[in-house]
Amino acid sequence: MMSKWQGTGMTSQRTCERMVSRLQEQGIRNQRVLQVMRDTPRHIFVDEALASRAYEDTALPIGHSQTISQPYIVAKMTELLLSTGPLSRVLEIGTGCGYQTAVLARLVDYIYTVERILPLQKIAKDHLWSLKLKNISYLHSDGGYGWEENAPYDGILVSASPPELPEPLLLQMTEGGVMVIPVGKKSGVQKLLRVFRSPEGFEVDEFEDVVFVPFLSGKVSA
Repeated sequence: MMSKWQGTGMTSQRTCERMVSRLQEQGIRNQRVLQVMRDTPRHIFVDEALASRAYEDTALPIGHSQTISQPYIVAKMTELLLSTGPLSRVLEIGTGCGYQTAVLARLVDYIYTVERILPLQKIAKDHLWSLKLKNISYLHSDGGYGWEENAPYDGILVSASPPELPEPLLLQMTEGGVMVIPVGKKSGVQKLLRVFRSPEGFEVDEFEDVVFVPFLSGKVSA
């Protein structure tokens, strides 16, 4: 793992420590989340030309009109997902470059991650294998369908914003499960939501305004 910290200047371990300090100032309290953010080399998940900006608190382009979320959002969504306790089976919708996946992989037992853009999935696999993270299964598919074959999940994290809560994902949650998802139209306000599935139905907590790429249907192979 430490071999990945060969960057200098804006990709150094010291720069990452400043990112973690900023996350604490922004209200992230889960010490396990903070430690994993500290241990995960974010700069390897972005294009080399953007590596010097990897630890800034901003989203960055990763190609195919997609972005790597800002560190605060990754930490906040992860903290919310873990708010009910340890998780065994987690579904991630939107693998992207694999950074959020890498963070989750160190905090939960197993991840099933779905990406609709095949070239991004291939890049993410390379990054995650380089970090020796093997508790992950990958699917190239429309994320709106989830991954029913391996359901139910006690945690679901969604990295794109649909206009409303997707019913197929709600139905793939275990009783007592939690989902963290941004919801809202691209041109309007998106809200970060945490959804619990209880015996009586679904309970929704609303958090801050966020900006995510839209939740799109279909698959992209090239």
